[in-house]
Amino acid sequence: MAKDKQAGAPTLVRDQPAPKIVATTSVLPKPVTTRSSVVEPIRRDTAAALPFGRQNYTLMLAGIGIILAGFFIMSLDKEEFGFGFLGLTLGPLVVMGGFMLEFFAILARPKA
Repeated sequence: MAKDKQAGAPTLVRDQPAPKIVATTSVLPKPVTTRSSVVEPIRRDTAAALPFGRQNYTLMLAGIGIILAGFFIMSLDKEEFGFGFLGLTLGPLVVMGGFMLEFFAILARPKA
């Protein structure tokens, strides 16, 4: 049995854990500098970032006012069930004009 054992070789005993082998040189990876894949948007002044300009909002408020005026005109009709000129002709034309103004106010390009 003495011949089987080599000089300096560790012997294992059943109750002992195996010895840990530690490398004398450790190779650590170089730190990699990565760039973020998310690109920050270029910020401009806040007035240019808004979807509508001052003129658009003014036209939208005017359109809402005209629509309300058209409904008020329809309610002024004294004929039975609103079958007079105000309820059937003038009021709906004014409301339609207000909706057309709203459509234009939304689609108009804001001035820079």
